[in-house]
Formats: sequence, structure tokens, C-alpha cells
Amino acid sequence: MHGAKRRRAPTEFGGQLMEKQRMRVSYGLREAQLSEIVAKAMKKKGAAVGDSIIERIERQFANVVFRLGFASSRTIARQLILHGHFFVNKKKIRAPFYSLKVGETVSIIPNSKELLIFKDLSNKLKKYDAPEWLFLDKEKLEGGLLALPKGVELPFDINLVVDYYSK
Repeated sequence: MHGAKRRRAPTEFGGQLMEKQRMRVSYGLREAQLSEIVAKAMKKKGAAVGDSIIERIERQFANVVFRLGFASSRTIARQLILHGHFFVNKKKIRAPFYSLKVGETVSIIPNSKELLIFKDLSNKLKKYDAPEWLFLDKEKLEGGLLALPKGVELPFDINLVVDYYSK
């Protein structure tokens, strides 16, 4: 009755749920968004479902802005995109969940480069290395998708997430 309570080991379902929640939080996705991404990935022929899910999430505009180092978090990246501070192929895109295609270029709008949040960005980017599937021009403050995301380090087990949605 008194003292430390015993914790039960999580059930198989509990472990899957925990990993799914960890994924949702780390990418800032709502449940409906994640389940839609997983459903599309499961319909895709030929690729492993887990790889397809990660590829879809990593190609999202807000995530690419974060991975390029233009924002310190995915939430800030989403906010900056909604406020119209970025171009994709010289067109203003205000949809954080826009899915970038290989070869598309992301750049900061010239007027926005003077804002406080972007002021010292070139110095911060000198110490930063973008993932190998992205290219980053640290002088022009632009980058983009070179190839589909592969070998992304994840803070969760994607296979447990796939198992959760397979039921």
C-alpha cells in the first residue's frame, strides 16, 4: 500500500502505442495526419511500409526547413512557413505539410532575410551539416531535396508504429 508502486511491463499494444505517440510528438503530427500518411504508405507497392512512412514525413516542407537548419524546431519551421517566409522553386508556399519532390529548391524570401530570426543564420549554418539527401547552400541560404530520404536516425521504432496501424 505504501511506498513505491510496482509498474507492470507494458503490453505489446502499449509498446506500439507509446512508439506511435513518440513519433507523433517528434514530428508534430496530429493523429489524423499520421494515420493518413500510414494508410498511403501501406497502399504503396514495392517499398517497405516503414521506409515509405519516413520518406513521406521527411519530405514535408516544414521538416525540410528544419533539417536544412533554417529553423531550430519543426514547430518554428511550421510557423515561419505559415507566415510566408519561404519560397519553393521561387514560389511562395504557405503549406507546412506540402510534400517536396526531388530537385525542388527551398529559399528564404529576400525581404525575410532581414528579420531577427534569420539575421545570424549564415554563421549558425557554418557549423551545421545537412543530411546527405538534402543540399544546402550556406551563402545563398537555400537548399532542397537531392534524393529521397534514406537512413534517417529515428528516436522511435518505426516497425512498432507499422504494427500498431496494421491491426
